Amino acid sequence: MDPVFKALADPTRRLLLDRLREQNGQTLRELCERLGMARQSVTQHLDLLGQANLVTVVRRGRERLHYLNPAPIHDIEERWISGFDKPRLRALSAIKNLAEEYAMTDESVSVPTYVYVTYIRATPEQVWRALTDADLTARYWGHANVSDWRPGSAWEHRRADGSGAVDAVGQVREAEPPTRLVLTFEDSVGTEPPREPSEVTFLVEPHQDIVRLTVTHEKLSNTDMFNGISRGWPAVLANLKSLLETGEVLPQAPWEMSPTAHA
Repeated sequence: MDPVFKALADPTRRLLLDRLREQNGQTLRELCERLGMARQSVTQHLDLLGQANLVTVVRRGRERLHYLNPAPIHDIEERWISGFDKPRLRALSAIKNLAEEYAMTDESVSVPTYVYVTYIRATPEQVWRALTDADLTARYWGHANVSDWRPGSAWEHRRADGSGAVDAVGQVREAEPPTRLVLTFEDSVGTEPPREPSEVTFLVEPHQDIVRLTVTHEKLSNTDMFNGISRGWPAVLANLKSLLETGEVLPQAPWEMSPTAHA
């Protein structure tokens, strides 16, 4: 926790996090313009935020996009707040959020991009196979992801309960084994009105005996979808990590766990 508290102690770094909360996925140039600071100063602050895992950098072509990672702050909340007075704090937060909603004059709400980072003791080839092998995805996801995984091909998210039902479909946009996979993701087939598909990018970066897996889910249609994937991706990826590191998935399906449950 020390790097997190050190990073949060500085008002400029807190302002950087606020700017990313308002608009996630900014370049260094965009952050410098919004803060009115020199490039070198912003870079130093971003380095400290990165060391604390509060900011994640995702490469997009020649650009480096910076995303807010709320996981360390969530850990602080779970450790020091959850066990004390969480119900009252939730009530106060709900009142505050409701007041802010009434105060908003612009009804358009920007849905942020979701970014999740996990580290796995595995090779890039093993992670790639876990992402694209239908039998493996069925084990840790409860759905078989079926495709030939060539750019332009379709893919399906089929239930592994024997029903053959398809809960999501999409198209493979990019496939660069074993490091980069980009998919469209559409889970509203047959609904009215139809909505534009979102997009998921898997980035697999090797480092000695481990890999860093970054999942970026963007072009989300609304905040309900953002809240849903914010609960779903950590559960799915925890199961994937367990399967690759131990040979077994978690003893209980993590997505079935109540959002309010804690040890």
